[in-house]
Amino acid sequence: MSQPEKPTELIYLAGGSVYPALVAAGLAGVIIGLYSWWPYSAAGALTALIAVIAWLRANRSDIAVLPNEQQTDTAPIPLR
Repeated sequence: MSQPEKPTELIYLAGGSVYPALVAAGLAGVIIGLYSWWPYSAAGALTALIAVIAWLRANRSDIAVLPNEQQTDTAPIPLR
């Protein structure tokens, strides 16, 4: 039996992240604060803002490790 060919196209996936959950928790804090006490909104907004900034920085570092070009062996799908 022969070995399968080595793939020429690579798929890159970002790692897991806790930042989307922190953004959601911060926005939930903002909504809760609208109906109860205003410091909940302030804390939620601060949490969401910090999480969004950290998420974007993590995304930037994930994109930086991607190759600039990728060699392909397959033909592109023609556009109609």
